[in-house]
Amino acid sequence: MADLTLENRDGLPDALRVLIDEYPREGWEKDPGFNDLIQFWLDRHLMFRRLLTKMRSGTESVIDRKISNDKFSAMVSRYGGMFVNGLHEHHTIEDTYYFPKLSQYDKRISRGFDILDKDHHALDVHLGTFVEHANAVITRRDDAAAMHEAAGAFHSQLSGLEGFINRHLLDEEDLIVPVILRYGAAGLG
Repeated sequence: MADLTLENRDGLPDALRVLIDEYPREGWEKDPGFNDLIQFWLDRHLMFRRLLTKMRSGTESVIDRKISNDKFSAMVSRYGGMFVNGLHEHHTIEDTYYFPKLSQYDKRISRGFDILDKDHHALDVHLGTFVEHANAVITRRDDAAAMHEAAGAFHSQLSGLEGFINRHLLDEEDLIVPVILRYGAAGLG
């Protein structure tokens, strides 16, 4: 059996991709079932990706000494808080509301929601590490050498986290958007 953990998979297994084959990503926005719920949900995913990109580029700027430690620290505090709090809220709503409902629409892919739920638990661990590294950066803003070292570690951690987040978001989109396009959003909110 393939290892489907977030850290080890390259995508969802073919058996769970039946709807994405019927509703490929390129046609989503043109589909008559594409609605405000899908757009809002995809926009949230885009926001998480953008926050990670901003933090990565900011980290590269402080490492290259192109921005001040104070500016970088404030940026990590602001964007890091938005990222962690937003992701926790997003995952809580998915786990308690959307996943249970969506998993009932098509039994062929219901196992995919279990995988996505496990991703959320794995991401909680990675987010804990992210917070530790973010706090290390924020608390070292007055010491240039310590900040530079903490920023390097933060950058490495961000790179791994970006990969895990992107893998999860892509798999989630590939599973959920086709379900809504096929079965509609009635009762989802």
